[in-house]
Amino acid sequence: MLGALARKFFGSANDRRIKGYQARVDAINKLEPEIAALSDEALKARTEEFRKQIAEGKSLDDLLVPAFATVREAAKRTLGQRHFDVQLIGGMVLHEGDIAEMKTGEGKTLVATLPVYLNALAGKGVHVVTVNDYLAKRDAGWMGQIYTFLGMSTGVIVHGLDDAERQAAYACDITYGTNNEYGFDYLRDNMKYRLEDMVQRGHFFAIVDEVDSILIDEARTPLIISGPLDDRSEFYNTIDTYIPKLEKVADFEVDEKQRTVTLTEAGMEKIENLLQEAGQLKGDSLYDVENVSVVHHINQALRAHSLFQRDKDYIVRDGEVVIIDEFTGRMMPGRRYSEGLHQALEAKEHQPVQPENQTLASITFQNYFRMYEKLAGMTGTAATEADELFDIYKLEVIEVPTNVPIARLDEDDEVYRTADEKHRAILDEIERANKRMQPVLVGTASIEKSEVLGEYLRKNGYKQIDFGNPKALEKLYAAARAGKPAKLFAVLNARFHEQEAYIVAEAGVPGAITIATNMAGRGTDIKLGGSLEMRSQIETEGVTDEAEKQRIIDGIKVDIEKFKEIVLKAEETVDLNPDKPGTKTIQKPGGLYIIGSERHESRRIDNQLRGRAGRQGDPGRTKFYLSLEDDLMRIFGSDRLDTMLQRLGLKEGEAIIHPWINKALEKAQQKVEARNFDIRKNLLKFDDVQNDQRKAIFDQRIDLMRDQNVAETVSDMRHALVDDLVAKHIPEHAYAEQWDVAGLKEELKRVLDLDLPVDEWAKEEGIADEEMLARIEKRVDEVMAAKSAQFGPDVMRYVEKSILLQTLDHLWREHLVMLDHLRQVIGLRGYGQRDPLQEYKSEAFNLFESLIAHLREAVTAQLVRVEIVPPDEQPELPQMEAHKLNPNTGEDEMAFAQASLAPVSPADRDPQNPATWGKVGRNEDCPCGSGKKFKHCHGKFA
Repeated sequence: MLGALARKFFGSANDRRIKGYQARVDAINKLEPEIAALSDEALKARTEEFRKQIAEGKSLDDLLVPAFATVREAAKRTLGQRHFDVQLIGGMVLHEGDIAEMKTGEGKTLVATLPVYLNALAGKGVHVVTVNDYLAKRDAGWMGQIYTFLGMSTGVIVHGLDDAERQAAYACDITYGTNNEYGFDYLRDNMKYRLEDMVQRGHFFAIVDEVDSILIDEARTPLIISGPLDDRSEFYNTIDTYIPKLEKVADFEVDEKQRTVTLTEAGMEKIENLLQEAGQLKGDSLYDVENVSVVHHINQALRAHSLFQRDKDYIVRDGEVVIIDEFTGRMMPGRRYSEGLHQALEAKEHQPVQPENQTLASITFQNYFRMYEKLAGMTGTAATEADELFDIYKLEVIEVPTNVPIARLDEDDEVYRTADEKHRAILDEIERANKRMQPVLVGTASIEKSEVLGEYLRKNGYKQIDFGNPKALEKLYAAARAGKPAKLFAVLNARFHEQEAYIVAEAGVPGAITIATNMAGRGTDIKLGGSLEMRSQIETEGVTDEAEKQRIIDGIKVDIEKFKEIVLKAEETVDLNPDKPGTKTIQKPGGLYIIGSERHESRRIDNQLRGRAGRQGDPGRTKFYLSLEDDLMRIFGSDRLDTMLQRLGLKEGEAIIHPWINKALEKAQQKVEARNFDIRKNLLKFDDVQNDQRKAIFDQRIDLMRDQNVAETVSDMRHALVDDLVAKHIPEHAYAEQWDVAGLKEELKRVLDLDLPVDEWAKEEGIADEEMLARIEKRVDEVMAAKSAQFGPDVMRYVEKSILLQTLDHLWREHLVMLDHLRQVIGLRGYGQRDPLQEYKSEAFNLFESLIAHLREAVTAQLVRVEIVPPDEQPELPQMEAHKLNPNTGEDEMAFAQASLAPVSPADRDPQNPATWGKVGRNEDCPCGSGKKFKHCHGKFA
């Protein structure tokens, strides 16, 4: 109460922050006449002038007012759009590295041009992050007109570009792209072997569009680059055949809240018997150590069958199981569930099972975006997640006022007992709205539910629009011109992903009915009356005559004006006393009518749907219809509510409507959000441990690539390894009788391939451990010096660098797998009253130390053994491009250096001479004739 009183007198912190920008807004407005008088050339010349001022020591903040004024004028001349004052404020919020919460339709895309231009003056590259390729291309082309006019270059990063195209795009002043592409480019860069091949040039400033979607919703799933493991597709299919034989409750229990499924004792016994009969078990018990993999695959198959629903969590398309983003309803091609879950889904759906993958590199969005020196974001709905955004990213959420006050009516929810009653009520509401020509957008939580609603409409005489037909909307336009409902509807879900922008753009036509799965981040505004841009693009396609094209566009403009008038007048008069019609009525506004078919776990997703109506001061209306069978109500305790409603005598088809219901639902959603935040925060704490190690490894790789000569590094590693070997077998200050000389001799032979007379040296009177160490180091250094003299310094430098980088990558990949396995089991330490996070940190540090020790050993062992076969002793090799690794090395030397990496026919290999083996596959039998696989024999350190 006191807080509310203080806000009334002093304003909120947000109000005070907004007020603080007003002086600079006034300064920009004051400059407008002066800048408007400049010629195009003079306006463009300001960019170089600003860059010169930065070089002379001025800060970007010093240039904010003139730079923003310049961009505003350039936008007027190129796009015919002038930034509103509130958009200038939004630009300042972004420049300061915070989140601008701006309602739908307030022009966030245009707002971003202000801080993007200003920060691009620094010459370090600005990244604008969008949620899909369509928006990246659209925004780069659309806003790029402003940047090009002002003499700046714009690039775009989308799926399918090669490295040269990516380098060119990142070299631009401003780069548009998707969050996935930026993250994957960073990971790929850290798998390159030359600095010149890396595509990104640093992480200076990024603006993230739909920041809540990218930094919160998608942050739960790490980006992973992986490589295939052995094919076990038959095993997945075999396991899948047993799952339908298990019964829910009796054989396994499902917890939908926690998204877990566990076998009961009876279920374990049943599956164990089934697997034994089929010969799939090793030993007698399912839980013998040899069957760990089998148990894992059974659990994943159970999850696939009981927790993942087709057309909600994934769809099957062209023989592939494609994940659906639960927050945006979009398909995520190329993304796969890890740890065998995706393979279990493929087996469940009887689709080709793809091989499992091993992680080669991974990073979470949280850790990728925290690398930027300055990060900012914009969205229509971030206030509900403000705590998380500040806690993890140190980003404050600033609510920017709308240009025109909001005129939308948000009605109380209607709650029904069953889903069928709810669907009938939604259908009745659509019918009433359709009769008065009010466009309706119905939001659903999954593909399945959007199609259920579509089926209800079909049964009641509505026809679905076929967007494969370019003239699909002609009937809707014709009916709107005649002032009659067309009884047509469109469905927007992952199945119709390609037509997304077209469907959304025309959702504001009179009488339009659009059913859409989660509307987050669609990037296309719904304008009342329809979209001039979209219709012009469709209807003028193929028209070459400019006069004809203009005639068509003029006709569309007339249409849209007429349609907008119809939509604005589509108001509803409601009798508050139905027994005496007309005695007391209220007027509900026209405009776009948003109907929510259920509440989402996150209030933010509901707010995103609501925000589609009432853009730029347009009238609009929103209402949610719920049932006790909805996921949120069902999972979070609707049993007592159902019993209470029956006792109160709620009849079929009747609904409860009360503000208290809304408040109760909001509290339930807040609890779910808080729980999800805790989960994400906990996951991030674990990932931070891996991230610290990732940064250390990636920084080390870049240093190694930058060094022309790594001989000193390799020498240090060699000496450290010898030091460790000697210290292990000859403890400091120990008597000679206590030395493990035989063990040392054996280790030197195994690791360094050196047969040194350490046993003879140990017999010398008065010899100390330091003398032994010095003699061994000297002998190893002599071997390496001889190799260097034999191969030539250029070739040796190339070999050292290649082996060092390749070994580091190989051991890092193995380390990632170890960390994944550790993370899966570390929670059990909690039963011993130990903090799993602290235990994970400690164990991960030990593993990292072990990685460094293995790196020293593996690199030294390989360099000691490396043999290079002269070109004249080699079979003819296919043309190789590896000489690009070092343009300063002669081609003869390079071919010489590659000889040991070239494939050789098994018949040409001499078992006694490893130099003749060439490249041997890791899973091949070792050419030495030992009978072991190469990776367990001579290839142990490869």
